[in-house]
Amino acid sequence: MNPIYQTNLTGAGMWSKVVSRGKLIRFTDLEGGANVSLQLFNAHERTERYNMPDTLKGQQVFYLTQGICLHSDMGRILASVIEDTMGWHDTVCGVTDEADVFQKHGEKSYQDARNDWYRSGKDCFLIELAKWGLGNESLLPNVNLFSKVVTDEEGDLNYVSGASQAGSSITLRMDMDCLVVLNTCQHPLNPETTYQAKPVKLEVFQGPLELPVDDECRNSHPENERAFTNTEDYHTLRF
Repeated sequence: MNPIYQTNLTGAGMWSKVVSRGKLIRFTDLEGGANVSLQLFNAHERTERYNMPDTLKGQQVFYLTQGICLHSDMGRILASVIEDTMGWHDTVCGVTDEADVFQKHGEKSYQDARNDWYRSGKDCFLIELAKWGLGNESLLPNVNLFSKVVTDEEGDLNYVSGASQAGSSITLRMDMDCLVVLNTCQHPLNPETTYQAKPVKLEVFQGPLELPVDDECRNSHPENERAFTNTEDYHTLRF
């Protein structure tokens, strides 16, 4: 299957576009150790957005992997993970802010380093959100693709270095028309003191609009079945 769109995100890369229902987005970690911080919004009603608590409690999970759906705060499915070679993607740690970057890496401005300057995940999100008339109020809990975070016996969160290898990939199916907003800044718990944002390939493919009756994501949890029904009702009445 050939992509209808592709690009490589390098440095602290930012990207945002509306990706329509039925399309597939594949992310590939090109060197290992990448991180893709991702937010999703209903492209037509941007007050509807990815809801981390509903996604996790409805599927009794702590992380994303194949078969897991990304729920909205309106009880619908924004996207589904249909392929995943890594097996664990962080859902709870958020992104870096300017203070985090300065404390860990120091300061390097655009005037000093041009495109290699130090940026935070929060600032990158705000830049992309502003292109769509959104701002601070639209910063929400994001997912971090290619980053694995586990808890120890005391409940502390620990970043697992080396979890994503070169060639690791994850594919999301858009189950609604979505505004996709992302950046490739380092994960906030990554212990690496050298500022590095690893390159990621992004490809978009045309997928089917109709789900098969044995769809893994829809059938993996009862809450997903109910949310897919809500999503189908939404599209039947709206379009």
